[in-house]
Amino acid sequence: MSTFVIFNPASGRGRGARRIPLYRELLDRHLQSYEWESTTGPGEEAALADRALAGGARLLVTVGGDGTWSQVADRVVASARSDVVLGLLASGTGNDFARSLGLSYDDPEHAVAALAAGRTRRIDVGRVISEWRPCARPETASAEPWRDSPRHFLNLVGFGFDVAVIDATQRARFLKGELLYKATAAQQLFFFRSPHLHLSDGGGWSTEGRHLILTVSNGRIFGGGFPIAPEADLQDGRLDACAIADASPLGRARLFNLAAKGRHVGARGVSLRQDEAFTVRFDGPLRYEVDGDVLQSRTGEVRLEAVPSALSVIVP
Repeated sequence: MSTFVIFNPASGRGRGARRIPLYRELLDRHLQSYEWESTTGPGEEAALADRALAGGARLLVTVGGDGTWSQVADRVVASARSDVVLGLLASGTGNDFARSLGLSYDDPEHAVAALAAGRTRRIDVGRVISEWRPCARPETASAEPWRDSPRHFLNLVGFGFDVAVIDATQRARFLKGELLYKATAAQQLFFFRSPHLHLSDGGGWSTEGRHLILTVSNGRIFGGGFPIAPEADLQDGRLDACAIADASPLGRARLFNLAAKGRHVGARGVSLRQDEAFTVRFDGPLRYEVDGDVLQSRTGEVRLEAVPSALSVIVP
């Protein structure tokens, strides 16, 4: 199998760069041969993936976090090549999607050994259908052109609170990993201004109002360890929506603590729904996150749908 490895040195607030020598040593030990390259700027993972796919790569290994993996997975799915397998090595901040596959940041040798063993699993991905462009910083107007091609995701699309947390993590200087997410999330419980959102499925169900969190998930975990979609299954052909209504700061803290333990299911103000597709409507353009990458919508509507069995991934 032709193997190409993409390293993202910027992942995990610099942890990705520090992990490259370790992963290179492990890859040299466990794989017979491979080519590799490192990204030099945001979003370059997609271009490197396209180049590797055009060159005939069949095992595409991505070293980074949720955003890095998502960018590469999007290009694999868009290529419609069923012979390509995606391998994930963790060096990001949250590494949430890896948890749904049983991969751990703390055991890099086990993850590389899994690549060599070659055990695969066919999984669903999600698809975002909306005109969009990258918009990482709220105070800076994006110069990127609008894109109307679908954006595929591995783990989750989020509206509202989690975008505010991502913005806050960019300003943080000393925290890393799960602690970074949890500390900035606790801070945003007091400062976040909730948007008015309307969420509907394909069967007539809907919920509307100001929401603290609104997520549509393929995987179970987000935000550095929160089991936001406890019943999510990567092979059921459905997405899992979670809408948490806004509340007072004290009520927000209670809901936040419940969600951190996966105990928000059934709580007052929390709606969970499974379906093949969802539509989110809001008043005008809005920033939202796709696997940790923040995008901006061009209109007041984003449609999300499951793509069953779209991707082969390496699993332990």
